[in-house]
Amino acid sequence: MGLRRERRVLAGIVALGVVVYSWLSFIRLTNYMASAYDLVIFDQAVRSYSEFKLPIAIVKGVHNGFGPGFSVLGDHWSPILATLAPLYWIYDGPQTLLLAQAVLFASAAIPLWVFTKRALGVGVAHLVALSYVISWPVVEAVAFDFHEAAFVPLLTAVMLERWQAGKRLGVVLAALGLLCVKEDMGLLLAGFGVFLLTQRSWRWMGGGFVALGLGFTWFASQVLIPHFGGRADYYWAYGALGANPSGVVHTALTDPLAVVAQLGTPPVKLLTLGLLLALTLGAALFSPLMLMAVPLLAERMLASAFANWWVPDFHYNAFIVVVLFAAGVDGVRRRKFPARKWAVGVLVVAVGCVPFFFMARLYNTTSYHLDAREVAASEAVELVPDGVTVEAVNNLAPALTSRDTVLLWDRTPRWAPWVVADVGHETFPFTGLAEQRERVAYLLDHGYTTVFSSEGYVVLKASGSR
Repeated sequence: MGLRRERRVLAGIVALGVVVYSWLSFIRLTNYMASAYDLVIFDQAVRSYSEFKLPIAIVKGVHNGFGPGFSVLGDHWSPILATLAPLYWIYDGPQTLLLAQAVLFASAAIPLWVFTKRALGVGVAHLVALSYVISWPVVEAVAFDFHEAAFVPLLTAVMLERWQAGKRLGVVLAALGLLCVKEDMGLLLAGFGVFLLTQRSWRWMGGGFVALGLGFTWFASQVLIPHFGGRADYYWAYGALGANPSGVVHTALTDPLAVVAQLGTPPVKLLTLGLLLALTLGAALFSPLMLMAVPLLAERMLASAFANWWVPDFHYNAFIVVVLFAAGVDGVRRRKFPARKWAVGVLVVAVGCVPFFFMARLYNTTSYHLDAREVAASEAVELVPDGVTVEAVNNLAPALTSRDTVLLWDRTPRWAPWVVADVGHETFPFTGLAEQRERVAYLLDHGYTTVFSSEGYVVLKASGSR
């Protein structure tokens, strides 16, 4: 009976995660807050997989100059996305990705619960699982469209739970799954390998994981991604320390203080690190499992480009959230801290963060009705026929991607038969409203006509288009 009750509580926690994550995602989609970058990119890629093709994302290829046949395997090494393709045979649209993401993120609570139960007991396991489900790194990942990060907490939690259970095959299988998620998951695996080097009976596997992880990250970024049309240096973000890896190594050896200073430049990096440590009230620092998170944290915090990498927003913190919770559990076990009090404190922190992150949308009444601008957005997308190519403003592209070939409305005219533009609010990738208005004026001067204009949204049609 006790086991049944435990499982019912766990099932309720997971169900809560699925409902909350789905709800938040669909609020964004319905309120035209989702974006071409990145929801449409993944939607086009998975749809292409579902048609037994390479994961082509024309919106990414055209906007970033790679061409209309660009495969997202040339952007990030994420073949695991192919596992979602069968879902598109059931329902073809970005909603499928958002629901799948909700299930993946919430499901990670199960192996994390098992890990915690073994270490600290059932009651603490329930509290930790619930804290994970409402934690800000997961919520912020859900709040920014869909990403391959959705696979990482589940696979990481499985790997750690299988390690705790002494099941080497399970550890290896989960590790191999992680290497199919993204090229830098090799760094996560290498960090886990460093941790295993501290465990006497796991040292051989630890050394192997360090070598495999580092070797894989190099191979994926320098060989696989260029093979599929990308560039090996596309995401090089360390110009402040060196023009290439050898330059960074030289800086680290000759001016190590510059490397240390980069960890806090800009200062928001320190805020992010502080918020991450607060997830476990600092208990993660008392576990060698924290070593697992270090490579991915260094990858982000040493960067001087791509500001999204180091802020609390977006999905990047979700790559290590399970590691932090597991390290916190292990730290409490090792130091014999009062486990239940600690778990209650962790839950209080998780709840306390809610008003400051996207989950606050759940109790914001403006989330549940469309304002005048959102009504105009709905009218604008309804005017675009099915089966056409359309250049769409970033936040309206997701509403069109399931029925049209969507390109991003950007600075370069693509001469699509239909254009959905925005001259009322600044939008990616433009530098300001003046540039957006000039872009619309240019199209009007070159054969397009206005078929709709309201609340800043403008729908243009090329001469002769149906």
